[in-house]
Amino acid sequence: MSDPCIICVAITGSVPTKAANPAVPISVSEQIESTHAAFEAGASICHAHVRNADETPSSDPEKFAALQEGVIKHCPGMIIQFSTGGRSGAGQARGGMLPLRPDMASLSVGSNNFPTRVYENPPDLVDWLASEMRTHEIKPEIEAFDLSHIHKAAEMNRDGRIPGQLYIQFVMGVKNAMPVDRPTFDFYIETVKRLAPDAQWCAAGIGPNQVVLNEWSIAAGGHTRTGLEDNVRWDKETLAPSNAALVQRAADICEKHERPVATPAQARQILGLRPA
Repeated sequence: MSDPCIICVAITGSVPTKAANPAVPISVSEQIESTHAAFEAGASICHAHVRNADETPSSDPEKFAALQEGVIKHCPGMIIQFSTGGRSGAGQARGGMLPLRPDMASLSVGSNNFPTRVYENPPDLVDWLASEMRTHEIKPEIEAFDLSHIHKAAEMNRDGRIPGQLYIQFVMGVKNAMPVDRPTFDFYIETVKRLAPDAQWCAAGIGPNQVVLNEWSIAAGGHTRTGLEDNVRWDKETLAPSNAALVQRAADICEKHERPVATPAQARQILGLRPA
């Protein structure tokens, strides 16, 4: 297998704190520095959240703008993907940064359970976020926390609400949502190939399952996600030293399976994105 593998680094998220791991970047300047190191290690997508000074999640477009400016400056060609996730805001505030026209944005197309809450993605909000992404020529990354989300994304692709080639990320290992289960993972791939034959897919594992999903997705020909948002540990005894270290581990798995790590230019071509 020689197809390039896109590595996405989820640098911060809305939950991990410096108390959990001092390497978690909180300020915009810390995030830019951490993203640059991850870029140098092989990441071609930066999945970005922003935080307030007290480490609480934010949906402030000004913070997103500053982060975008820094990543463009220090990581030439890197794909910038903003999160529209529900932990950072409510309702249309979740898409308030989309007029900044990042290359990509995450899009959850259905609701599901999270560790302590219901992750609500009502149809009207999903349609509004998808409409904003079309307006600003942003490619959605479908975050599939459940099988039904793959079916919904394919439906939205067929009727034009999500135009072009789909990019679907399987998220496994969230407590109370889809567990890490190999037959389910294989069925996800089969379902994507059946419903959207031209789609590209990726996989993300939460906590100790991060490296498991890195291995599965790379070996199966998909793309992969890593980073401190999803996992603050290297192993049971050791904290992850940095986002860059987690990216390097994913790159090493690519080498093991004889897959080149996609450059930003290759990733843009694979995903059908505009040039940097």
